Amino acid sequence: MNPKFTKKRLNELKAAFSGKRVAVVGDMMLDCYYWGKVKRISPEAPVPVVEVDDEFFRFGGAANVALNILKLGGIPVPIGVIGEDNDSRFFKKLLNESGITDEGIICDSARPTTTKTRVIAGSQHVVRIDKESKEDIHSETENKLLQYFESKADELDALILEDYNKGVLTKTVIKELIEIANRKGLVITVDPKFHNFFEYKNVTVFKPNKKETEEAFGVKFSGSGDLDFYGNKLLDELKSRYVMITLGEAGMALFGDNSSKKQVPTKARKVADVSGAGDTVISTLTMALVSGADITEAAYLANFAGGLVCGEVGIVPIESEVLFREVMEEL
Repeated sequence: MNPKFTKKRLNELKAAFSGKRVAVVGDMMLDCYYWGKVKRISPEAPVPVVEVDDEFFRFGGAANVALNILKLGGIPVPIGVIGEDNDSRFFKKLLNESGITDEGIICDSARPTTTKTRVIAGSQHVVRIDKESKEDIHSETENKLLQYFESKADELDALILEDYNKGVLTKTVIKELIEIANRKGLVITVDPKFHNFFEYKNVTVFKPNKKETEEAFGVKFSGSGDLDFYGNKLLDELKSRYVMITLGEAGMALFGDNSSKKQVPTKARKVADVSGAGDTVISTLTMALVSGADITEAAYLANFAGGLVCGEVGIVPIESEVLFREVMEEL
């Protein structure tokens, strides 16, 4: 399934990306990296001693989706929950440096800022340390989040629900957000995880990956027939306009429009790292849809962007200029 893009059409879409306002609601995360060398084993225990050369922070989770929206030319409005701790200061500093608003970021002293710390020696990932709470946010925090979204909804073009099962997207929050967004006529896209998988009803695009879909239904796909059956079952159960199941190196499968499944082949030239590819796919898909692309065009651009990101090491958002230049080279 390849849309018949022309340079004129691509330039129209690229121009339309600029200034689109997209709310990203979900689990905000901070990624911390310690990079160094191992020259000896600790005398205290048989573990390597990493002598740190560099330490840096990056956005993770829903925050990385917001950064992707920014790099694609949009205006992200991140809405989520962080703690009142040292990591929250680093998180807000990153937002400030990126020029992304922190108005929708709610601080909750009862929760830590979700932080994933990676220790890397040379090219070897030694250990990852996670600091997080998976408990649902309190009703008071739910209300703050919903009130903020409703106050901004008239200014928005789209809503992305980015669920990592860290407790921000509760059943109540999901239901209310979708109701408000539909009332305002927003494009709604969803990147789900296992919990609350079937709560995302009446959205524009529901985008799980194959593994998440299998886990949700408690099955293991044995062929394309299973993929077709459960893709259409999701459409029916969720009343979603489209369902897009990402398939890793096999691309993605698109369901909807009262037609049969459409397969979108992968565009990864070389796979160095799949980190962040899903964030890029949902961001590009949403930006394309609110810029006037039809679902086939949007899926193609999203898949292409995801492939480009897989060619980079680490979590690297794709820039609008790079995406459209690379797509034009394929014409």
